[in-house]
This record gives sequence, structure tokens and C-alpha cells, in this order.
Amino acid sequence: MELRIGINVGDIIIDGDDIYGDGVNVASRLEELAEPGGTCVSGTVFDQVKDKLDFGFDDLGPREVNNIIEPIRTYRVRMDGGASTKTSARPDEPQPPPLSDKPSIAVLPIENMSGDPEQEYFSDGITEDIITELSKISGLFVIARHSAFTYKGNSVTLKQVGRELGVRYVIEGNVRKAGERLRITAQLIDATTDHHLWAERYDRDLEDIFAVQDEVARQVAAALAVVFKPGEAERLAHAPTDNLEPYYERQLKRPSTISNISTRII
Repeated sequence: MELRIGINVGDIIIDGDDIYGDGVNVASRLEELAEPGGTCVSGTVFDQVKDKLDFGFDDLGPREVNNIIEPIRTYRVRMDGGASTKTSARPDEPQPPPLSDKPSIAVLPIENMSGDPEQEYFSDGITEDIITELSKISGLFVIARHSAFTYKGNSVTLKQVGRELGVRYVIEGNVRKAGERLRITAQLIDATTDHHLWAERYDRDLEDIFAVQDEVARQVAAALAVVFKPGEAERLAHAPTDNLEPYYERQLKRPSTISNISTRII
């Protein structure tokens, strides 16, 4: 008897002698993708064991399966060992979008490092506002919020993000909020090489939050040698504000569909 095996790491729900949930569902779909006698693992499993086992892995790419919203990053285990290889995508699989002729960039969700889950809306708001500021620069191709936030809480490589979204550059960072003080770090990375192009840390008062977001946009544009059109630089130069109520109200009114806190940290 030849068995097919699917392995995934994820949350499960225990109900008596039964278990279910997305973690089980993904493992079940991976089992269906495996060949008789073979084993398929999810991208989450691969990221955790790729340098710790003697097995080789074939990258099968993202696979769309029934009843799972997002494609599953799938790897086939090679029991004969050897280096991991990339298997060509099937003809019916969606191909990654081509790179734009403009500098293309995605802003990954800023990580909340405050230790307070209630501040999650705050870090999400910073991410959204940086995306908005960058979108004001006509010389940049900026990925929309809803696409960038699909990676929130997921263990992914920047090369994968760049390939799937069709961008060359990625911004990621974190924020710590303590009382009326903020520490925000941001870094610009070339997703094709994993090389850092720019990084900065901002220690500011809470009332300076908008000025920090504008400064991030300007420094990213400078790092990518983007030429501003008339009026664009002025639109980024917002005056600091001491009224943060609209910012909090906007974030509190927006229904949150994201429950995970962590994102990828370099």
C-alpha cells in the first residue's frame, strides 16, 4: 500500500477526539497534491526545516486548491536528498505579473512591537498611510493595501513577495509605542537580491507621526532616484499636527479582518 502524505503547520481546533480547522484543511489538500508514496509540505513547514534536514525539496510553486482562499506554497519532498530545485509551473497556473517600467514597490504590514494587541490598528494605520503617501508620487508603481495585507502574519520570503506581486522593492518595519513616544523603523529592500537599499529609525513624539510617514516616502523616493513632478514634493510636506483624534477614529471605525500580530522580521 502506497500512501500520500501532506504536512502543514497551523492552528487547529480540538473537539473531543476530532480535530479540524484551516491547519488541517491545508494538510489535507497537500496530501491530495502528493504523488502515491510521496510527501508534500506547505511553505510554512519548508521555511522551518529547509536547512535542518538531509531531504531535498522541489518547489512546486503556489497551488490553488478547493475551499482554501489563498494559493498554498507547495514543496515536494525528495527522499534521495540533494539541493532544492524549482519545478516549472504548470501551464494552467497563474504566472506572476510582469515588473512595471516604473520602480515598483510593496509596503508590507508594519509590525506592532508594543506588546499590546490593542495597538494593532495603530500599526496598520501607519502602513496604510505610508502606502497613501507613496501613491502620491507618480514615478512609483505602488501595490494597493489589500494586496500587501494578504502577507500579514505569514512567513514568506521577500523574493516570493516580489515574484507574486510583480514588484522589485519591498518596505518593511515595525513600530513601538510607549505613552506619547514612538519608535518606528523602516527599511527598503531589493526583493530580487535581498539587499538593503535604505533603512532608518525614528524616535519621535506621537504628534509627529504624520511627519514621519511623509519623511519615509521622501527618503524612499530619494533612494530609488525618483524624479518628482511639479507639486508632488509639496504634497508630501504636511505640517505636523497635534490633533490625532481623526487618526484614531478612522482606525477604530475600520473593521479589522486581520487577527495575527506578527510579520516577517529580518
